[in-house]
Amino acid sequence: MTAAGAQDAEALALKPGTSWADAWRRCRTVAPEAFRDDRVLNLWDAGWRADGRVLPATSPVDGTPIAGPPRIDAATAQHAVRASLDQHRAWRHVPLPERRARVAATLDALAQHRELLALLLVWEIGKPWRSATADVDRAVDGVRWYVDGIDEMLDGRAPLDGPVSNIASWNYPMSVLVHALLVQALAGNAVIAKAPTDGGVACLTLACALAAREGLPVTLVSGSGGELSQALVRAPEIGCVSFVGGRDTGAAVATAVADLGKRHILEQEGLNTWGIWNFTDWDALTRVIPKLFDYGKQRCTAYPRFVVQRQLFDAFLAAYLPAVRTLRVGHPLAVAAPDAPYPALDFGPVINAAKAKELHDQVAEAVDRGAVPLHRGSAADARFLPGQDTSAYVQPVTLLNPPRSSPLHHAEPFGPVDTIVLVDTEAELLAAMNASNGALVATLSTDDPATYDRLAPQIRAFKVGHGVPRSRGDREELFGGHGASWRGAFVGGELLVRAVTHGPAGERLPGNFPDHHLMP
Repeated sequence: MTAAGAQDAEALALKPGTSWADAWRRCRTVAPEAFRDDRVLNLWDAGWRADGRVLPATSPVDGTPIAGPPRIDAATAQHAVRASLDQHRAWRHVPLPERRARVAATLDALAQHRELLALLLVWEIGKPWRSATADVDRAVDGVRWYVDGIDEMLDGRAPLDGPVSNIASWNYPMSVLVHALLVQALAGNAVIAKAPTDGGVACLTLACALAAREGLPVTLVSGSGGELSQALVRAPEIGCVSFVGGRDTGAAVATAVADLGKRHILEQEGLNTWGIWNFTDWDALTRVIPKLFDYGKQRCTAYPRFVVQRQLFDAFLAAYLPAVRTLRVGHPLAVAAPDAPYPALDFGPVINAAKAKELHDQVAEAVDRGAVPLHRGSAADARFLPGQDTSAYVQPVTLLNPPRSSPLHHAEPFGPVDTIVLVDTEAELLAAMNASNGALVATLSTDDPATYDRLAPQIRAFKVGHGVPRSRGDREELFGGHGASWRGAFVGGELLVRAVTHGPAGERLPGNFPDHHLMP
């Protein structure tokens, strides 16, 4: 699919110096050890290796061919894990001041190459410039907080018996995955990362190259989750498994770590909901709606479901529809003049054309089965380059009452699709807000503080906001999930360090475990 129609009177062009070829040349200059002419390398046993079968890949932005993940086989992954254990046994004895200095030096290098890391995120996973730079900044600033306070957090604690294996989704390579790697290493562990299959491998490769130069014990490999699971999840050398992703894959990982009694952190999806009950501050809701579409709702803390008191539905629509009509979608690097700033977009493409088709099909099926379309964005209003491939773009859609047979009724769409469910009683409100057996975040908008105080504890989400969105958080803010949205240790603040270290004998970590549930 290519762009058509008159989306803007202005003629748009790619911002000079921001092409994928420009980004690739810069990567080869900054980290020639990690980038070859046509591929990225895997990092294990402290060396960059041209192993693995490279899969073809294209950018969701406009279909440009980009670097694909070099997928290793199970035997190679096992060698990488054993080498990481050797690194771990040495690193755990490195004095904390030296570990802190090396992590701080890595952060300085990441900050120095901030714009290149962000540009890679734009091309690989379609983030608009503002979101891409924020992902890099949150990683750097967040880990600096740990560098400054790590002494107290590690008091009376020791590294794990083996390296931490990290398997994360593609949407936040820096502020989730790289952030976790650096804190885990700061706490005295060697770290392993599996590059997400759907995107982000070049950004992760550059970040890991900068970390490896400072002597951090980092392993970065690519491959099929099913093929590498024996090494990255089940291997006895692994001290902890940290997973961020969907419930289906997470359930398989959870079964494996539970059988082995292995330390684990499993963040899984949930249907985060926003309830509206006895509410009148519609101007505040109008202001927040566009922010909820950040990065096309491709976030674990996105709010794709509104549960609205029926008698307030007309007022809700009067506040919601004008806001959703202001959303700005398009090519993240398209500008009207060479010196123009990056476009201020709410979101660009979804992760790939297959995901876009899945969302289009789900919406069409839901409407065929009775859902009422309340809003559909138009591609004619988007900012595209002349003739560009737009097959990975999804314009915002809002549906009323998706049928129970539709995935949009019970699961997170992971795209710019909102659904609205109407309720008449508080019991119906709570049932609808708890539709997915646990969530990471939720919000209840109600004018009466007493009503919020009474209903919020009955909403099965780790964080519940009063009229404001909740997020994963930074620095000292804790994070976890209720029900099936989380298994294992909670993280954030000091809990992240506790999750990847040994404490006093008999310590019970806050989290959702097979034998206990403990809130912090």
